[in-house]
Amino acid sequence: MQMGQLIVFTGPSGVGKGTLLRSLLESHPELELSISVTTRAPREGEIEGRHYYFVNREQFQGLIATGQLLEWAEFAGNCYGTPRTPVEEMIAQGKLVVLEIELEGARQVRETFPGALQLFILPPSPEELERRIRVRGQDSEEAIARRLHRAQVEIAAADEFDIVIVNDDFDRALEAIEMALFAPVS
Repeated sequence: MQMGQLIVFTGPSGVGKGTLLRSLLESHPELELSISVTTRAPREGEIEGRHYYFVNREQFQGLIATGQLLEWAEFAGNCYGTPRTPVEEMIAQGKLVVLEIELEGARQVRETFPGALQLFILPPSPEELERRIRVRGQDSEEAIARRLHRAQVEIAAADEFDIVIVNDDFDRALEAIEMALFAPVS
């Protein structure tokens, strides 16, 4: 059996990492997406156990206290984390496990799984990132301002990652991710 691999997928909110990841998962069934736990309310169409595990803040704190999270972070007023056991089990089974997480979580994973492949998705420009966040129509002006401020911090940390990909053209960005994950090592 081949050794499993942990793949960390990070980038600022609105950069398109979710869309890229969905396309990648559709094309590559050998990838397993880790399901995160969150304290935020479900968005329309999100399904418990498929998109996230939805918990309240007290339950989330219990997961932290008992060491059940591989990583966790608070972002835009909500907590997000990765349940430890399912990830460890999938890696032990030789699977390629993808975590779609924020910068703080990626830094925690770097300490816990130094062999994880870490990818960072950049926007083509700060203006384009703001446009993408606004087009989604999901956030108040205050939330947009918080996301944009946080994006500046995250973008400044891009050089911490193994691979940085600019999402200026969807197909080109997807191809670059596929090359990073599946190109034969010489």
